[in-house]
Amino acid sequence: MANSAQATKRARQNGTKAEANNAKVSAMRTAIKQFNQAAETGEGDKQALYNQAVKLVDRASGKGLIHKNKARNTKMQLTKTLNA
Repeated sequence: MANSAQATKRARQNGTKAEANNAKVSAMRTAIKQFNQAAETGEGDKQALYNQAVKLVDRASGKGLIHKNKARNTKMQLTKTLNA
């Protein structure tokens, strides 16, 4: 438990930021899954889903939520799937 007002506030801020970060990563994963599902079934606009997924991957990488190499590998796999 925090022993000072400063530590209490920092703990509260960390919790809020962690929730926001988890939501961003979850949204990125959902977008990737939606694109992959559209690529498998052939339903939906693959290009629009691809653009959305890449946008969220870049945003997560820029904010340090995922490693830059993971972002690169993910985008490469999405591109391969789109062009296949």
